Amino acid sequence: MYIVNSYPIAVLFCVVTMLCWGSWANTQKLASKEWSFPLFYWDYTLGIMLLSLIFGITLGSSGSAGQSFFANLSQAAPNAILMALLGGIIFNIANLLLVAAIEIAGMAIAFPIGIGLALVLGVFNNYLPNPGDYNSVYLFLGVGLVTLAIVINALAYKKVTQGSKSTKGILLSLVAGLLMSFFYRFVAQSMSPDLINIQPGTFTPYAAVFVFSIGIFLSNFLFNYYFMKKPVTGMPVGYKMYFTQGTPKLHLVGVLGGLIWSLGMTLNIMAGDVAGYAISYGLGQGATLVAAIWGVFVWKEFRNAPKGTNLLLTLMFASFIVGIVLIILANQS
Repeated sequence: MYIVNSYPIAVLFCVVTMLCWGSWANTQKLASKEWSFPLFYWDYTLGIMLLSLIFGITLGSSGSAGQSFFANLSQAAPNAILMALLGGIIFNIANLLLVAAIEIAGMAIAFPIGIGLALVLGVFNNYLPNPGDYNSVYLFLGVGLVTLAIVINALAYKKVTQGSKSTKGILLSLVAGLLMSFFYRFVAQSMSPDLINIQPGTFTPYAAVFVFSIGIFLSNFLFNYYFMKKPVTGMPVGYKMYFTQGTPKLHLVGVLGGLIWSLGMTLNIMAGDVAGYAISYGLGQGATLVAAIWGVFVWKEFRNAPKGTNLLLTLMFASFIVGIVLIILANQS
């Protein structure tokens, strides 16, 4: 299998992850006017699973290093399978809530609050087991700045939207962020600590992401079905509508969203062994800033904002950038 062995390449992969994770939701925005988000989400999860399989049978099966994709899958221990599946299940419910928040509140709000909170809690999850691996001053300053950015963003949103819709979108984003902070660690725990000599019973990055994607798809029959029957916005939908009302274009838009997100996830997991999972996670979650830029400058979600909102948004962007950089620099393992 292909293994990342260069730090610059690992960092490049993490930057691509940031762009992917911050941009995939644009496909949902493109489809939302015609297509209920629970129906969009079926295509999205299919896209995630499809690309993870493609990576597995190509890069995951090339070269002599490590272990080939199918050979690795066949020897996996139940604990590794459970960890990767659980990561997919947790991610799925978190992401469904995040997509629902995007539907209600817009990208400039849902991503900074949801993914920003996931970044803060995720950093703590990685810090507590091995505190000696980090520069605590950089780490906690970075977390503090990201938290400040979340608060500033919420204040900016309050300037343009009032009432239950505002509160509902923010609450959904907070719950999504809380859950999102845990999925990554489960996937990492399912993998071999040595990618050259694979530890028996554990996954390669390619197999881990594939099983993770299966967890997403299977849990869709529970979590996404709930949103189909009790949608956050709009009318309830059924499986029949997926086949009768979905055009090829609408289905492809959803699959494209899944392909974009899956590309980011696979590259991030591949890079983590060299860059360190704290760095790969921190860079990947820079997606918050990317998504906010899309929402503010492309989708014009604050075009009717009152005076003073632009200053708040500027402070938010600055806090996110400096905070993420400090969190990345805090890794000293």
